[in-house]
Amino acid sequence: MAAGLVVAGGQSTRFGEGDKAVAELAGVPMIRRVADELESAVDELVVNCRREQTDSLRTALSGYERPVRFAEDDEPDRGPMAGIRTGLHAVDETYAFVVACDMPFVNRELVEYLFDRASGHDAAVPQLDDQWFQTTHAVYRAEPMAAACDAALDRGEHKIIEPLFDLDYVVVGEDEVREHGGLDSFENVNTREEFEAAAARF
Repeated sequence: MAAGLVVAGGQSTRFGEGDKAVAELAGVPMIRRVADELESAVDELVVNCRREQTDSLRTALSGYERPVRFAEDDEPDRGPMAGIRTGLHAVDETYAFVVACDMPFVNRELVEYLFDRASGHDAAVPQLDDQWFQTTHAVYRAEPMAAACDAALDRGEHKIIEPLFDLDYVVVGEDEVREHGGLDSFENVNTREEFEAAAARF
């Protein structure tokens, strides 16, 4: 019933040379760290990526304990909403936890809690006290969210918040997040400096 969708198709422009999704973070490709944390919480893993990434991502995920599929972007570089849409169309399960490939501190307990909160709704989306919706760290019912992304893109909308307004979603507040995993789960790695700091923590 549960899938993990890792969005890895960005260009990593702030990271510099190389694809940060497969960069060795303390000896383990960053996407593998994300996938390993999800393993016990999901029944399948879908990776959204650019076509030229697939081989290296497949290598990074070799031996993974859940079925892995790659949802390649037909039109790369259209932003995270397009990547989420492409990935969700490839999901077989009812619900999917969507996470960016550069969130290596994703917390399994929080993921499981988000699946629980999404049950009976189209989405469960964390909203921290800074008021930002954490749309790339949320659970969605795959079919309605994919359709909402299609509709938003057809309207010329590219902000990832837009599809939410077509869905029955629940908000998961910061107090709930702190109780069920913590704020570290939302940390992402954009630059080499952040990457080195993350590696030191591992």
